[in-house]
Amino acid sequence: MVVLDTNVLIYAVDPDSDFHEPCRRRLETCRAQTAPWYLSWPICYEFLRVCTHPRVLRKPWSVAAAWRFLEVLLAAPTAGLLLPTARHAAVLVEVLAQLPHLRANLLHDAHTAVLMREHGIRNLYTRDMDFHQFPFVKVLDPLQ
Repeated sequence: MVVLDTNVLIYAVDPDSDFHEPCRRRLETCRAQTAPWYLSWPICYEFLRVCTHPRVLRKPWSVAAAWRFLEVLLAAPTAGLLLPTARHAAVLVEVLAQLPHLRANLLHDAHTAVLMREHGIRNLYTRDMDFHQFPFVKVLDPLQ
C-alpha cells in the first residue's frame, strides 16, 4: 500500500517539469497495479489549488479539467481515499506528542502522515523532504 503525495500528481501533469516523465510513469504504474494505492482529500484539494494557479504552471488547468483528472484517478479499481476514522484525534495526539516541533506548514504534511498512520500505511511517494521528519513514514522518491 502506498500514498501518492500532491507533488507527484503535479509533476505527472506538468510537461514543463524536469520530473514529469518519472512521476507520470509512477502514477501509471500505481493505476495499473493490483495493490491498493491512496490519495486523501487534502492531497486532492492541494492538487486542485496548485495545478490551477497561474503562477505555478506555465499553462494552468481549469478547475473542471483538474477535477476530471482526479475523477479518473479515483475511478481506478485499486485507488482509495484515506479518510479520518473515529481514531483520528487519538492518532493526532500521539503524533503531536512524538513530534512536538510540528508547526506552521508542517501541519499540512502532518495531516497526511496522521492519516497514513491511522490506516497502517507507511509508504509515501513524494519529492517533499519534510516527510522525513515523520519516523513512521517511509519516503519513496518517485524518480527512483
